[in-house]
Amino acid sequence: MATDLDGTLLTSTGTITPRTTNALRRAREAGAEIVFVTARPPRTARTIAGLAGVTGTVICSNGAIVYDLATDEIIRSLPLEPAAARKVATLLAAALPGIGLAAETGRNVLTEPAYTRRVTHDLAYHREVSSVFEAGEPIVKLLVLSKTHTADEMYTAAVAAIEGQAEVTHSGVTGVLEISAPGVTKAGALDWLCQERGIAPEEVVAFGDMPNDVAVLAFAGRGYAMANAHHLVLAATEHRTLSNDEDGVAAVLERLYG
Repeated sequence: MATDLDGTLLTSTGTITPRTTNALRRAREAGAEIVFVTARPPRTARTIAGLAGVTGTVICSNGAIVYDLATDEIIRSLPLEPAAARKVATLLAAALPGIGLAAETGRNVLTEPAYTRRVTHDLAYHREVSSVFEAGEPIVKLLVLSKTHTADEMYTAAVAAIEGQAEVTHSGVTGVLEISAPGVTKAGALDWLCQERGIAPEEVVAFGDMPNDVAVLAFAGRGYAMANAHHLVLAATEHRTLSNDEDGVAAVLERLYG
């Protein structure tokens, strides 16, 4: 079973309910492997896994990282090449004037002065730099902030500007775009993990709510869009469940596992 976190497994307040925790436990006891497939970095995905009682492997940073919870190790990392990251940033600055940049490294976040967004529970891992490209750390995900555009508007402009030189998506955060290396997606990482496990796509049940989840839901034998999902997700996905605030993931797991 593969599930996104924010807007999917977690409520709108960022918590996991007892009902969902119990449904995950039943699924594990029935033999299901539960894999978080998230835009979050390992450090915050690990916290949620502890609350949910989930062990094993997590797909993080939109597929750029595969992380082992037991060993606290990144077992697969697909960062942006430095030259490619610089080129993409130049193209984005021309298409979306006034943007700010940050970079997720897998262990922390590098933030340039113009990137003013901060996540309260992750403040200890933010490090201010003059340039994310001169810090000498890998960029597993380039974060782009605009104070004047929505994420959907940014996505349209970025796709046209980048022309396939990087993977562009967003996870619903206002004014924030997420850039990965070409071909790096949540679905690609899940496919890799399934091949490692000898699991066929049709055996996978998946849940998601944002554009970065569309390919995951298409890959899975049964992919469920949350009732609160982005309109692109709803348009692309046949199966539905209740919203994240109505324990939509748990509702499906209870039908599958009792």
